[in-house]
Amino acid sequence: MYSCQYLSDFTQKVLQKMGFSQDDAAACAKVFLAAEMRGISTHGIIRLSDYFKLWEAGRINVKPDIRMVHESPCTAVMDGDGTIGMLPAIRGMQTAIAKAQTAGTGWVSVRNSSNFGISGYYAMMALEHDMIGFACTNASPLVAPTFAAVPMLGTNPMAIAIPAGKQPPFVADFATTPITRGKFTIAAKKGEKIGFGYAQDADGKPTNDPTSIEHGGTMLPLGGDREHGSHKGYCLAAVVDILSAVLSGANFGPFVPPMMSYLPLLEQKSGEGWGHFFGAMRVDAFTPVSEFKTRMDKWIEVMRHATPAKGQERVLIPGDPERENEERIAKEGITLLPQVIADMKIIAEKLKIPLHSH
Repeated sequence: MYSCQYLSDFTQKVLQKMGFSQDDAAACAKVFLAAEMRGISTHGIIRLSDYFKLWEAGRINVKPDIRMVHESPCTAVMDGDGTIGMLPAIRGMQTAIAKAQTAGTGWVSVRNSSNFGISGYYAMMALEHDMIGFACTNASPLVAPTFAAVPMLGTNPMAIAIPAGKQPPFVADFATTPITRGKFTIAAKKGEKIGFGYAQDADGKPTNDPTSIEHGGTMLPLGGDREHGSHKGYCLAAVVDILSAVLSGANFGPFVPPMMSYLPLLEQKSGEGWGHFFGAMRVDAFTPVSEFKTRMDKWIEVMRHATPAKGQERVLIPGDPERENEERIAKEGITLLPQVIADMKIIAEKLKIPLHSH
């Protein structure tokens, strides 16, 4: 069991040894730890090894010049200069918020970036400004469109954060696949199978092998198959890809650089790096904030009091599980898989950073 502070300090030390500035390392560590605290461990410390291996392969720029390449009063395109995704993502969302403060709404598309962690972190940045936040990103091609047998899209997550009054905010944060790639990784590390409907093998046949995507298989869109609405998951993933990459000039679809260092970069590309898309909408650009929050509270209360299905205790609001995880993990600490700790030890030894056993 580790404390949030200890893992934050360790993550910052790793990133600084890699060459990131103290401020940049601290900003990235907040996103890593937000994932752990919210119970989204698939995007937490387990991913530190991915970035470290990319850095070893010379595929992460630790001294980026993140810059605006196109701008209007309420929109912008930013270039992440090939760095770790958290940095241009934070800058992109800050820019969207700043534009919304003057124009009522702000939208920023980012190119030349990489994996940015959990989408919800960035959408939630808007909440303290009484704004609705939106964030999404494309990702390494691991997902087959409906009826396809080859990987053409990423898990392409999106998040929307909406402020409320007395009630906690509404925070929807989800991949456009039934489960994330991280859950494949965790299942494989534990020697467990995944459920059917999450992946298919190289021939397009259903499989429950979490290592299938390493052997020519693909992940499936949200819905799993056509009968259960995979075409809708495919549409959602496509929208995220277009907003994040086609709009910004990043690589789209099958051309997105792989997050896994053992996979080679493609000779062909359609743009620069990964793409993200962020939005912020000032509530008072539509209606008085107090009135909106009162109505939002009412919406949440009505949904909460829906009659639960037999065998279920309650109806949840998007954001409830993550918020409850934060409260619990703050008291109990963070539990990491033995395999994740083993990866941390490898990094610590290579960078000569002390790692305590907990």
